[in-house]
Order: sequence, then C-alpha cells, then structure tokens
Amino acid sequence: MTSAKKMNEANSTGLTHFDESGQAWMVGVGDKAQTRRIAVAVGEILMQPETFAVIEAGNAGKGDVIGIARIAAIMAAKRTADLIPLCHPLALTRVNVDFMPDKVKPAIACIVEVETVGQTGVEMEALTAVQIGLLTIYDMCKAIDRSMTITNVRLLEKRGGKSGDWVRA
Repeated sequence: MTSAKKMNEANSTGLTHFDESGQAWMVGVGDKAQTRRIAVAVGEILMQPETFAVIEAGNAGKGDVIGIARIAAIMAAKRTADLIPLCHPLALTRVNVDFMPDKVKPAIACIVEVETVGQTGVEMEALTAVQIGLLTIYDMCKAIDRSMTITNVRLLEKRGGKSGDWVRA
C-alpha cells in the first residue's frame, strides 16, 4: 500500500491515527473538501464559596481571573497542534469563550466555540481551550483554594465535514 493511500484509510478498528500494523501517523486531509467547521465544548471548575466570591468580586491578587482565563483559552485553541502530536495546525476563523458562574454549586463553566474553514474539524481546539481556560482559573486562585476540581469537560457539538453534524444528546 502506498503511503498516500495508507494515510487516507482507517485501520480495521476505525481509528484513523493508526495504520494496520499499529503505527501512528498524521491523517492525510489533502483530498478532503474545505468546509466550514464548528465545534463547541464545555467544562467546569468547582470551588469553595470563598473562592467564587473573590472571582466574582474581581479582587483576586493576580488580576482579572475571568479576563485572563478567556485570553488563555483563545491562545490554547490557536496552539492545539503544538500540544497534541497528531493534530493538524489550523487557521482558525473564530474562537468564542464564555464563562458562566453558578453561585449555587459554586462553579464556573467555560464554554468555547471554535470555527474554521478547512479540511479537518476543530473539536480538539475547542476541548483544549476549555481545559486551559479552566486551568488558568485554577492557577490564578490556587493560593486560596487548592481543592478546586476541573470536571465534566466534553464536546457538545460539531458541525461540518464529511461526517456531518453531531450534537450531544
């Protein structure tokens, strides 16, 4: 089998990042059509009520926790291919990051929507952005709450591409 053909076929397990002999490869996307692709991911960080109050009041010692976490999430989406070995570098056309505080839990959810026009999807960029946004909150507040827990990180939807649209039930 030629390398080009090998790169465009999944192995018998359906996993596209491994060939029939189990060797890792970067999937070939050169023959795929460029389409608009969107992915939305979410996760949350649980914390002590006192930590939540500090973030909500905007008086954390290191600065604007949510503002800095937003920038970190955007940067992470742009750098995903540097972090995950077999991800393709993508020209992102949009990264939207929202944080939703929940005083009852207390927690802060991070929701990220990433978009590109290209030959492969942006699910990994959205998931990476969520994780880094939440890790930034942890980093900025760990001096007052080391018990914070990042949880429930997941893909909510993806649109575009050969496999079509998918929405979490």
